[in-house]
Amino acid sequence: MKILKFGGTSVGSVDNLRRVKDILITEEDDKIVVCSAMSGVTDQLVRLVESVKFKDSEAIARHLHRLESKHNDVIDQLIESKDLQNTLKSNISIMITEMFEIASQDYSAEINSRIITYGETLLTYVFSEYLNSIGVTNTLLDAKQFMYVDTIESPNIVNVSRKIDALIKERPSSLYITQGFVCRDSDENISHLKRGGSDYTATIIGAAVNAEEVQIWTDIDGLHNNDPRYVEETYPISHLTYNEAAELAYFGAKILHPQTVSPVVNKQIPVLLKNTFDPEAHGTVISNKTYRKGLKAISAKDGITAIKIKSNRMLMAHGYLRRIFEVFDNYQTSIDMITTSEIAISLTIDNASNLDKIVKELETYAEITVEQDHSIICIVGESVINDKNSHKLFEILNFIPVRMVSYGGSNNNISILVDTKDKIPTLRLLNEKLFCVEEHAI
Repeated sequence: MKILKFGGTSVGSVDNLRRVKDILITEEDDKIVVCSAMSGVTDQLVRLVESVKFKDSEAIARHLHRLESKHNDVIDQLIESKDLQNTLKSNISIMITEMFEIASQDYSAEINSRIITYGETLLTYVFSEYLNSIGVTNTLLDAKQFMYVDTIESPNIVNVSRKIDALIKERPSSLYITQGFVCRDSDENISHLKRGGSDYTATIIGAAVNAEEVQIWTDIDGLHNNDPRYVEETYPISHLTYNEAAELAYFGAKILHPQTVSPVVNKQIPVLLKNTFDPEAHGTVISNKTYRKGLKAISAKDGITAIKIKSNRMLMAHGYLRRIFEVFDNYQTSIDMITTSEIAISLTIDNASNLDKIVKELETYAEITVEQDHSIICIVGESVINDKNSHKLFEILNFIPVRMVSYGGSNNNISILVDTKDKIPTLRLLNEKLFCVEEHAI
């Protein structure tokens, strides 16, 4: 069994859906296909939720009409039979009515989740029916019946496995279509795996069914050594270890959800990053194998807040660090980078929702300085510090004001903190300093 996940761009148009169909026909093994919503649909659903918050019934109706029209247009172009077109449109109308009833209720976290996960439901229904209409027999699975993950951070793979195995035995098929992103929480309420979470869905399912491999299909031929949106002449990396991929994803690599690889590590299930628009390209293979040590890639994470905590007493006094970390723990705020000196700690967070409360508590025993709108630039590779070119990254100090440098927590990355306005120049300069043309074949 293989798991194939297709993102929003891959299923974002009629032509692209036909491309996905061609890929599925080529792949002969039994498979479960995980689909995102069509590109732009989740953003529209987020806007719909905003209308729900303000009880704007006209805006709600307008958003739902656009969603229905978008999917009906896809049906018209994909499905040849008029009778089947009418049947599918009728069922889409029923789903839209269900959404209107949900949107008419008072806003809550569950209402939000129920609405924004409908994009995957609409797309997978249309795509499954299209495949059946052209003789590609498949079975549509409702992810809400088996994606009982309990918590996003620690998905209950055993529970997911038990539920999906029961569904597969009940409805045997060589091809299953299901939804990414949606799940149920520990209270069995409908929830979601955050933006980009369909990748995570795929690897959770992969671990649950002991898949041979997980394929993540996007609009780029693998994970690149730098961000191709900002840096010219980047190139795909042929192989990454789980640790390298996890570091890159956590520190901003857009092609992967931050927690994608975690479910499959212990089962050593490889993850392949493939290009829907160039299926023959090698892409990137993520596994437990190390093909080459040293520098591999750079990624950047925005929205970082730097906090400097300066004490009038000795920093390392007994219990002082514990007291600081407890403040962040109490507000469920994780720390990304940290450096210490004799009397000060500098650290970063990517979630500033409780920043005011955190600062208020810290100010009772320390002087606090807060700097926002920063970015973490992460240089990744197995034993990166031993790479012959690693020392060159410090040459950027001549050109870029660097706020922090962190190494040692992991042998796989060196992280630097810069003002976000300096992010793109830093990425370009690091690319120039660290990567040479002759090293592209990695």
